Amino acid sequence: MIRVRNLTKTYPIRGGHRTILDSVSFDLAPGRKLGILGRNGAGKSTLIRIISGAERADAGTVERGMSVSWPLAFSGAFQTALTGRDNVRFISRIYNSDFERNIVAVDEFAELGPYLHEPVRTYSSGMRARLAFAMSMIIEFDCFLIDEISAVGDARFGQKCQAELFEKRADRAMIIVSHDAAYVRDHCDHFAVLHDGHMHFHDDFEDAYTLFKGLIGWTPPPDSGTASS
Repeated sequence: MIRVRNLTKTYPIRGGHRTILDSVSFDLAPGRKLGILGRNGAGKSTLIRIISGAERADAGTVERGMSVSWPLAFSGAFQTALTGRDNVRFISRIYNSDFERNIVAVDEFAELGPYLHEPVRTYSSGMRARLAFAMSMIIEFDCFLIDEISAVGDARFGQKCQAELFEKRADRAMIIVSHDAAYVRDHCDHFAVLHDGHMHFHDDFEDAYTLFKGLIGWTPPPDSGTASS
């Protein structure tokens, strides 16, 4: 179980501050998949980083009764002066995992070729995202944190990511944050909308999506589907 209690996070802006998360609380049970909708800048990625431990909240707590991944496709934890291979070695040591097995798996999945032996600082953003995702898959977490992962790589690589996450690890808990309503609908079993620092929870996707559209003032173009943003 992951227990989030009264998370609050503010950022300074010109003339004051902006509250991104305002006393957010929820539980995530093993195997459950929570999809969080919100417009760009709503605080979705901030929430994910706090749950992962990559960022601190101003107030509140996160109790992790499950092992939790770093945000998938998030490359902030890389040692950019090290090669991709050395970053895999570093993660393997932290998690007491088999490096030789892991480097083979990352090499095959990320498809970086000789760049795996080059410093990460030389990578494009897409290459870093592919390495980060591949490294996430070598450690078997109980809960995966997924931040707009549909945007990682090309269509073929995206299909590989889908298979790794939603087929091979279908029994894991997940928190998926996105402004892509269809992606959330297809992969989650309960839902929330993050808006103005507050979380609004729903068991039904259509209820969550209707609220999301209303809060952001979204109107569909002619002949659009019901679950596209």
